[in-house]
Amino acid sequence: MQAASSSSSSTTSPIDASPSGAMPLPSMRRATLRFMLSHPAHFIALGFGSGLPRFAPGTVGTLWAWAAFAVMQLWFTPATIGWIILASLPVGWWACTVTARDMNVADPGAVVWDEVVAFWIVLWLVTPAGLLAQAVAFALFRYFDAAKPGPVAWADALFKQRDAAQVRWWHAGFGIILDDLVAAFCTLLVIALWRAW
Repeated sequence: MQAASSSSSSTTSPIDASPSGAMPLPSMRRATLRFMLSHPAHFIALGFGSGLPRFAPGTVGTLWAWAAFAVMQLWFTPATIGWIILASLPVGWWACTVTARDMNVADPGAVVWDEVVAFWIVLWLVTPAGLLAQAVAFALFRYFDAAKPGPVAWADALFKQRDAAQVRWWHAGFGIILDDLVAAFCTLLVIALWRAW
């Protein structure tokens, strides 16, 4: 099932346009396994299923990112992991945009690719680091992502769009990722200050 938004603007991009040109359907309350498997973008944006839990999908998505990073370290060099992370940003933007549009929600809680790629950045930049240091990085990132203090709240509000009938979906997809990137930056800043002190 896909829900999409149509726009009366003649400058609507293909990713913003309603596939059928029909009126928007009601917003999807929760992503399902069937929804996740219905499109590659959904599979990516929902963190390969880590965004499906009813409670704390962002935390589950971040835990999945941590586990996936540990597996990547077994197979890839740090440089290769860096390239994977770099490629994950535009792919994630596309996946988050398509999934948010199909759910007809500007920032669905089930979309966790933003947490995944942002926490990969944190882990990539703090390693080599022991389990305790990684756990501290996890706790700090979850704090900044969930509580959204200062600059994280600013980044989150910058692309907020409340009216689903008027959402520019590519804009919403970028906003989904941006606040988590700022949360990652804040996490890295605290870790850098802690190490310097």
